[in-house]
Amino acid sequence: MGDSVAPPAPPLPDLPEHFTSQEASSTFAKTSSASDAHFDHDIRLNDSHDRPTAPPTGPYFLYGTLRDPSMLSGVIGLSSKPTLRPAYITGYKRKLWGPYPALVEGDPDEEVEGFVYDVHSREDAGKLASYETKNYTASPCRIRYSPRDGAMPVCGDGHVFVFVGRRRDLSEGNFDLEAWMKRMGRS
Repeated sequence: MGDSVAPPAPPLPDLPEHFTSQEASSTFAKTSSASDAHFDHDIRLNDSHDRPTAPPTGPYFLYGTLRDPSMLSGVIGLSSKPTLRPAYITGYKRKLWGPYPALVEGDPDEEVEGFVYDVHSREDAGKLASYETKNYTASPCRIRYSPRDGAMPVCGDGHVFVFVGRRRDLSEGNFDLEAWMKRMGRS
């Protein structure tokens, strides 16, 4: 396959327009000397979501930028177009983390549509995890495959990258893959 370089991780969201550099300096000065006890637990990443080992192999539900076969190929370093199977999961909802989709727990009847890619090696699972950053972690999920010429199985276990970053950084909105691809010059 050769050495391929994965695309860079998503950038952090821009600061609000009303947030000045003077305010940023003042905020930094106040927070850099504060103890961890000063901060609400929701503002920091949950340490229990650190990845001490490589994420598991198997089916991964993809709901954001990795739904694009060329993006997925670039991240993992595939020499051919990946096979993606239409599917959905329930109990989650999509939010936005800057321009990127973020999956969080939702109502039991909420559905998120996407595609499934079968990850065959821990190395490839690790590449996906690196692309997703520490703000996401691979979590077990129940995948429901969309009907397609009687393809089996209809349901199965897999994994999905859920958002574990700062919840206050999330906003409501819809992620449009085609619009994102155009903004990134990938269309």
